[in-house]
Amino acid sequence: MSDDPSGKWGCAVIDTLDHTVPEGEERLTLRVEDGVGVLTLCRPEKLNGWSWEASRQLGVFADRIRFDERIRVVLLRAEGRAFCAGIDVTAPGGAITGRSAAERTENYAEGIRWVHERFAAFARLPQPIVAAVQGYCLGFGFELALMADLRIAAEDAVFALPETGIGVAVDAGGDLRIAREAGAGWAKYLALTGRRIDAGTAARLGLVQQVVPVADLAHEAAGTAAAVAAAAPLAVRAVKRNVDAYADQGLSAALDRTALAAALTLTSEDAREGYTAKAARRPPRFEGR
Repeated sequence: MSDDPSGKWGCAVIDTLDHTVPEGEERLTLRVEDGVGVLTLCRPEKLNGWSWEASRQLGVFADRIRFDERIRVVLLRAEGRAFCAGIDVTAPGGAITGRSAAERTENYAEGIRWVHERFAAFARLPQPIVAAVQGYCLGFGFELALMADLRIAAEDAVFALPETGIGVAVDAGGDLRIAREAGAGWAKYLALTGRRIDAGTAARLGLVQQVVPVADLAHEAAGTAAAVAAAAPLAVRAVKRNVDAYADQGLSAALDRTALAAALTLTSEDAREGYTAKAARRPPRFEGR
């Protein structure tokens, strides 16, 4: 982070000191119902595409949820036909800058580490998180779903990590979480090929716990959240902490490496070519630089 007292870095991508969610600028909303904190991705017109601002707001809501005694479980859901189709490349803020290639890479790495801290605040909430996934769950959307403790998918859900196809590394730990849940081979297969898998395959790999008809997703996810909310809160939180302590050994150190790898690839010429090719709907020509 820079010395800028505004809490901004890299050409003012985001104000890291802002803890508000301005009306009309919501990326997520939160309501509390019968012990359930319903956290909703609320930009269906953008297929709930992710951004620096969405990461900031996720951290804001995580801080609000953490000590809210009304909330025993979090239900993570999304409006519209997609859970989250990945990064919103049209979002304001854009790329991080720097006076040199080294400074730009450093700014990116620090920015990604800041984002990782927001994700950690969410994933490590004492309350369990149940994700309800429909439609596209791509790139960061897949990574966000993997931060949940339980995942329920509609039959139309599609999962993928397409990052290497546009010249960048997976940057939010999704590949690491797949390795934890399904094994290193599947993590490499999905992250290296970018291939999409359907909900049934995701369930077979242990990446989702239940697959339901599209029309039943809201009911089944709410029912699962209600079952968690009805259990003894101290016991529920202890189970989450204990299982995570076992499953996440080594994750913190791996995420530090992820931040540097993401920074190096995001500032590469291959990444520029990847995004340009995608916009032009042509195959990318990567040169490894």
